[in-house]
Amino acid sequence: MTIFHRFCTAFPLLLMALLLVSCGSSETEQPVIDQSAAATAPAVKVAILLPLSGQHATVGQSMLQAAQLAVFDVGYENFELMPQDTGGTAVGAAAAVTKAIDGGAQLILGPLFAEEVRAVKSVTAGKKINILAFSTDWTLAGDNAYIMGFLPFGQVERIADYAAQKGLKLAAVAASTDTYGATASGTFETEAKKRGMSITRALSDINGYDSVFIPAGGADLSNILLRVTNKSAQKLGTGLWDDPRVAGMPEMNGAWFAAPSPSARISFEQRYETTYGTKPVRIASMAYDAAALCITLAKTGISMGRGPDFDAASLTSPNGFSGVDGILRFNKSNLIERGMAILEIRNGQINEIDKAPNTFSR
Repeated sequence: MTIFHRFCTAFPLLLMALLLVSCGSSETEQPVIDQSAAATAPAVKVAILLPLSGQHATVGQSMLQAAQLAVFDVGYENFELMPQDTGGTAVGAAAAVTKAIDGGAQLILGPLFAEEVRAVKSVTAGKKINILAFSTDWTLAGDNAYIMGFLPFGQVERIADYAAQKGLKLAAVAASTDTYGATASGTFETEAKKRGMSITRALSDINGYDSVFIPAGGADLSNILLRVTNKSAQKLGTGLWDDPRVAGMPEMNGAWFAAPSPSARISFEQRYETTYGTKPVRIASMAYDAAALCITLAKTGISMGRGPDFDAASLTSPNGFSGVDGILRFNKSNLIERGMAILEIRNGQINEIDKAPNTFSR
């Protein structure tokens, strides 16, 4: 059987609990944990780099508060979260991580933007300090950088699989010309073909497709929809559609897309709002999970007499972890993988129609 270890204590009066999945043996015999080790171990210091000033300060503050909530919920007296302001710039990020390292940081959470991550990677090169970056730029993964942002790959695979299961055979693909659109559409073509679906890009052929994959949001989505001649085609998309503005578009009624389960983070959002009196930004859950994960890895490693488990082997546990956005793990390419639900837009609301998996076991 799979062995689960606590990722954090349950929220008071709430059903949410975060779990860490063991990457070790499933044998019933478990190693003896030294309960006194944590009390005598030196403090674990983890820096979190966020734009706490500047035009993105609201996002940064919300993410910091989510991370602080995780520290409170998990509870570990020897843990110190070290907030550092990047100002949302590469120069600011370089200065922030330098200050964090000088202060004894053993792991870096953040930063948020791609140019900041590049700067932080440059400063930390050769220092044996890993980075759990909040960026969605998957090209930055590798070496000591792990990309935790919401990436399209698992979403695309999940929606392609669901579409094929539902009997869709002929998918049109229409994407924006940016890197996201090109990558997502290419991945969908590969995954759909694996599942026996045919692909076309001829949106003008009204009888040439029964579904249309559109990895786009905002103005790009609106423009592409104007070119879709088969109005009855099943619309398929990614987490870019996890947006009330998209849900409110009449032409998106009945659309399906893959994204983390919204039901999984309800308890977190309620807890956050109760604590801070405001709603968290959507990506604040990522900061919560990052903080809870590193505290758990620290506690586990120290209790076993190793020191914090911030090494590559621990971060890339193949069984993964469970957080407020569902299950997650880092693969050997340092990219995040997440368990995805299938969501449907119906009458302006987003509803979960196929639950996310609760394990990476197949």
